[in-house]
Amino acid sequence: MAQARHFARSALAGVAPDVLDTVELLVGELVTNAVIHARTEVDVEVWAAGDRVHARVGDLRPDHGPVRHPRHPYASTGRGLLLVEELASRHGVDLGEGRKTVWFELWPGAPVPPASVWDTVKPSGPTAAVTLTDVPYALYWAAQQHREAMLRELFLALPGDGGETRPQDLAVARDISHVINERMASAMAEETSSGSTLSLRLEFPADAAAAVTTLRLVLDEADTATQQESLLTLPPLPQVRAFRRWLLDQIAGQLSGGQATAWTLVPDTPSVTSTELAPWDAADTEASSVPTIVADDGNRIVAVNTSAARLLGWRVSELVGQRLTALIPEHLRERHVAAFTSLLLTGQPRILGHSIPLPALHRDGRLIPIRLRIQTQEAVDGRTVFVAQLIARTAASPPTRGSAGRRHARRPDPEPEQWQAAARSAEGAGPTGSGISAGEAARAVERLSLLVDTNSALTGTLNLEEALRRVCRLLTERLADWCAVELLDEKRRVERVCVVHRDSRVAVPGAYEGVPPAVSEAARGPLARVLRGAGPLLLTDLTSPWPSSDALDTWQRELFERLGGTNAVIAPLRARREVLGALTLVRGDDARPWTEEDLPLVADLVRTIALGVDNARLHQHTQRTAERFQRSLLPELPRGGHLRMAARYVPSSAATQVGGDWFDAFALPQGDTALVIGDVAGHDLQAAVAMSEVRNMLRGIAVDCQEPPAEVLRRLDVAAHTLHPTDPATATCIYALVKGAEHGPWELHHSTAGHLPMLLTTQEGDSRFLSGGAGALIGMDPTVPRTTARDPLPPHSTLLLYTDGLVERRGESLDEGLDRLRRHTAALARAPLDVFCDELVIGLGADNVDDIALLALRPTPPA
Repeated sequence: MAQARHFARSALAGVAPDVLDTVELLVGELVTNAVIHARTEVDVEVWAAGDRVHARVGDLRPDHGPVRHPRHPYASTGRGLLLVEELASRHGVDLGEGRKTVWFELWPGAPVPPASVWDTVKPSGPTAAVTLTDVPYALYWAAQQHREAMLRELFLALPGDGGETRPQDLAVARDISHVINERMASAMAEETSSGSTLSLRLEFPADAAAAVTTLRLVLDEADTATQQESLLTLPPLPQVRAFRRWLLDQIAGQLSGGQATAWTLVPDTPSVTSTELAPWDAADTEASSVPTIVADDGNRIVAVNTSAARLLGWRVSELVGQRLTALIPEHLRERHVAAFTSLLLTGQPRILGHSIPLPALHRDGRLIPIRLRIQTQEAVDGRTVFVAQLIARTAASPPTRGSAGRRHARRPDPEPEQWQAAARSAEGAGPTGSGISAGEAARAVERLSLLVDTNSALTGTLNLEEALRRVCRLLTERLADWCAVELLDEKRRVERVCVVHRDSRVAVPGAYEGVPPAVSEAARGPLARVLRGAGPLLLTDLTSPWPSSDALDTWQRELFERLGGTNAVIAPLRARREVLGALTLVRGDDARPWTEEDLPLVADLVRTIALGVDNARLHQHTQRTAERFQRSLLPELPRGGHLRMAARYVPSSAATQVGGDWFDAFALPQGDTALVIGDVAGHDLQAAVAMSEVRNMLRGIAVDCQEPPAEVLRRLDVAAHTLHPTDPATATCIYALVKGAEHGPWELHHSTAGHLPMLLTTQEGDSRFLSGGAGALIGMDPTVPRTTARDPLPPHSTLLLYTDGLVERRGESLDEGLDRLRRHTAALARAPLDVFCDELVIGLGADNVDDIALLALRPTPPA
């Protein structure tokens, strides 16, 4: 190369220095390519004609044409041709009998004409077709860059440093790798799919199977060498290695007569379920509400979202560019660096995909307990990034209790970029616009309207199945003849939640809704592929044979035959790096067929739908978690003896089904029976957690000190302020003690912290509220005096402790609710306690908008 550059400089004496430097650089790059890839004699011609410089580099391998690489800034190979494209005024390649010549022209000052394209070199001799299905293009570029880096290092290594690889095998491997690169680049350049995967049909030399097998063996040997640090190239990460082997096995296998297998149908591949098939996009990280930090292979933060920055006390702009060690406690930094280095040097994923409990370092020095889950994902520029999700095990800075009101947990709904683009397109139309035609503007507005209406349909109800049915009705009115949605549950089981046809007279058989056959490894149909991450898939002919007779494929095929249609689009519902389900849109003969131009709109639709599904599932998960947690804290009431008790807890029938209501009853060491009812402010998981803390503190204080109720509540208030000086839990509470021997008489000692008064109903039906001992809420002011009231408990009377959900109703005063409660208890005075409680819940708890907790006690002397 040095000789070629010296020759170019000496042959162009008198040419402007800046032009001469450029010619020297480009000639050196082209000669390097010829030496590495052609491995034949190379000739160089350079001359000047006027102010134009001409350069030609020839070799004797016309079957090895130049392969244009994408402009990936992190690629270690493929930069030579990119430099020629950027710096030369014209460039191209000439193919002749037994010869190939790559040329460029350069001149200063003149307008640059349209760039020449690199001609594709078609395989000589017989060829055979190879079909590659569901190729994730970001993963392909990462695998190609790594493959080329290893092959180049093996080629440049000194004799004996290439491990067990024989020179002749390396030559075969590099030649067929060049062919694969050229075939793949040409096929991918012709694809216009907006999905995350591509399906390609390529022509390879019919006798290339043996060469591809050799390439696979050479690369496997190189993998071993990288792990042993015999090469400078780092070992491939698991998903890169798995994809590379799948690609080469598909080419070699199909050239030998084998059947094609889609990447998404390969079992146990690292990238199909746990890792996003789509390329990593910083915008997705920023839009996610899950605290997420993304780092490159240099352990440097390249993206972080607001949730993660807030959790750790930083601003987003301050974290980007820092090393991850800034967020790791000092005593763990050495272990982190060692583990990260081991991953890069060995390619062994010891922590990838696992949820690991560890502390993160807050900016102020506090340790924040989190669960860390790390996955790898390929970016469009060929890099592999490390995506870390941080789930707080305890809140670093919990929101003010009660501030959430009655809102349920929800992921943010940032306005989709495509909505903004459509709006800008619409605004740009007209005589003074940006040149967009009225028809294009109308289509942009229609598209925006469809996305907005889809989002409204999803957010109009908290019932996920009903929301999806509304979406399908909307889509059949404006986009398709019929529509279906399948969802995957937490165990990856499929359920078809709805099928909607535009024609209401068309009955959808019930057999085609509900749980279908499982997605088995034998499933090869489009639905199985989409549920594994492929798509959107365009099915242009629904009458063509399906690839398998698997039960799921047959089930899907029968639905198409029953409802009709000639073409369809099936797209994955994907959120947070997981496939949640699939959307099927079908058109018949009377409608315009689906085309590639429709796929961007479908991609926008499924993105919106997936976000809605994810929001609904988050809400359901939060409800279930908090309700299970709340129910787990409900006590087992003391049984037997002279005090009969019954209790009920009823979650709200409104949107939020969790809160801070609780009741308790337990015997004290001195023989008294303690009764508790309370309500912590808030209607979310935070309220349930605060309730648990208040409940346990009250139990401990009551058992330890065994003092009058007013003193117990005072101590509880002091404890709440001591443990949370800036944000103590705000709660109402009644603490009461039932005193008396087995045969009576019984007396109730009680103190109230802002709670509704207990209701005492005699056996004869006389009832009154016990309003004595009232005091301030817990969490307000621990210095405010509290008092203990005393009231007799007649035999067979019923004492009722309850929360506000039993009496409060919108549009009426509290007095009306209390009076209604008094009438009900009077009518139930002689009913068994279980009946007493159930009738109160049935009569007063219908459509309750708040949680209901109630505790009933009846002193009953021995017969």
